[in-house]
Amino acid sequence: MAERENTNSLSIIDSHQHFWIYNPVRDAWITDEMKIIQRDFLPADLAPIYKQNNVVGCVAVQADQSETETEFLLSLANDYDFILGVVGWVDLRSDSLEERLQHFKSFKKLKGFRHIAQAEAIGFLTNQKLEQGIRSLAAHNFTYDILIYPHQLQDAVELVGKHPNQKFVLDHLAKPNIRKKEFDHWASQIKNLAVHPNVYCKLSGMVTEAKKKWSKDDFRPYLDFVLNQFGTSRVMYGSDWPVCLVAATYPEQLNIIQDYFQTFSKSEKHQIMNENAIRFYNL
Repeated sequence: MAERENTNSLSIIDSHQHFWIYNPVRDAWITDEMKIIQRDFLPADLAPIYKQNNVVGCVAVQADQSETETEFLLSLANDYDFILGVVGWVDLRSDSLEERLQHFKSFKKLKGFRHIAQAEAIGFLTNQKLEQGIRSLAAHNFTYDILIYPHQLQDAVELVGKHPNQKFVLDHLAKPNIRKKEFDHWASQIKNLAVHPNVYCKLSGMVTEAKKKWSKDDFRPYLDFVLNQFGTSRVMYGSDWPVCLVAATYPEQLNIIQDYFQTFSKSEKHQIMNENAIRFYNL
């Protein structure tokens, strides 16, 4: 019983959340179906939620493809101590990439980069220019977040296999269609991806893929499979706040993860909810 009581009292690192000052043109991806998040979301909004849920720190992840976005997140991180790290954006295919990485290296809280590859065509992740950029990231000890859909997983497998010294993390389990219970193709490629020890996986974004009507049991097959492939040392909790709000409150999405891991050991829970994010992002 003591083990169960301790589950929800662990200090949590939220490895994946966003901030933005809402702009309907720039943020056109936030459709009217997602109307609840068509507004500003800033650290002052998140701080009380974290306090209520025992979250002690977070990683702020880019939501816009611009260096302006990176600078915006870094400015917030400078003002709020609970923002422990930033995953920004930089043009990995640019001829001036090395110069930009040297610039960003001076920001202690900038831990890595991401591109919204889910919006790109097949072949984006295996583009020669992008791969040159990935090699530059490794040289500077920057991480790379992989944001894709299941049909892009094969490209991701090829990418990570070519860059064994680069730290990668898969966002949102590669967004399987949980609402339609699509599993087999996703699982076969996740298995191929998890073979590579330089790849981690974020337990995040699931409620959004399940839409508004979901039960905890909907997520169990996906969590079972990811844990079986990656183990407890290469997965990390992330809320995907405020995007998660289209399908769940912060406590609701957090409780899915906490409930699933109730029977795991205390050390395993620490890994998943705290330590793995710290190690991966060097927080």
